[in-house]
Amino acid sequence: MTAPPARHPDRSSAGSRDRPGPPEQPAARLPAPETSPGGSRLLRGVEYAAPIGFRPLLLDLYLPAGASRPAPVVVFLHGGGWQGGSRGRFGPAFDSWPQSPFDLLAGAGFAVASIDYRLSGEAVFPAQLHDGKAALRWLRAHGAGLGLDAGRVVLWGESAGGHLAALLGLTAGRPEFEGGVGVPGPSVTVAGVVDWYGPADLRTMQNQSRPDAVTAPDAPDSREARLIGAPVPQAPELAEAASPVAHVPADPPPFLLAHGTADRFVPCAQSEQLAQALRTAGGRVSLRLIEGADHLWIGPADGEALFREALEFARRLVRRVPAGTS
Repeated sequence: MTAPPARHPDRSSAGSRDRPGPPEQPAARLPAPETSPGGSRLLRGVEYAAPIGFRPLLLDLYLPAGASRPAPVVVFLHGGGWQGGSRGRFGPAFDSWPQSPFDLLAGAGFAVASIDYRLSGEAVFPAQLHDGKAALRWLRAHGAGLGLDAGRVVLWGESAGGHLAALLGLTAGRPEFEGGVGVPGPSVTVAGVVDWYGPADLRTMQNQSRPDAVTAPDAPDSREARLIGAPVPQAPELAEAASPVAHVPADPPPFLLAHGTADRFVPCAQSEQLAQALRTAGGRVSLRLIEGADHLWIGPADGEALFREALEFARRLVRRVPAGTS
């Protein structure tokens, strides 16, 4: 068995557990607004946190046109195995759409904050969770001045982003998970979570994997090992801490889970396992298993129908929460 990849010497402080993050650099000004290809008002590259020693953490903010009251917010978290990906991409299945999902959400009345987070080559978990928390606190601190309703936030992520969206939703309101990155203060109330084929339990992925799995989650150089800084079998406590199923509270937010049954990267049993844990805790959960679909909605998956379903789920959630609720 080969040794795990060497750690960057600066990563230990950023990925340390139960300690505040590094001090912040002064906040940057908002970028000048531009018009997205789909016609939305776009603030590209908004700096929401700047831990010293690391690149600034940015988000792209799409704003709906002509809103007469503060807009609900979709916070989107990109995929990429925690080691790649881009906040500018909703997922490969949507690259050919004439209008991006970000613009479609803005056209439906949502503001969209698509966020960066530190990748596993920069910092180990829980840095990624702390970055998501920092983005949510930034929305609470600055949202009112931008016409956003930070009391009506829906988290939406795909793959690694689905994993982080689930973690953010399940740990909402728990200060021990906030970390020390970004502006201080309370976070936002999460109205619900859309989790597309995200890992739910790092400890069970190996046994649930398909025979034709592309990677072995328990391998020392797997994406999961790079996330937590050690092979999963050798670090059960870290693997548990990074697993959404380990954080399901007594009253979880509503979830929409969608997963392909032929997923070779993240077994669909992960979403089934999370759905069962949410139901046991009394949560409202919708589980959609797409027969024959692989990761990233490759194969017999109707991306347009899946997007519409998630959009309608988000609409129902924010209608249940009165505007301006914090």
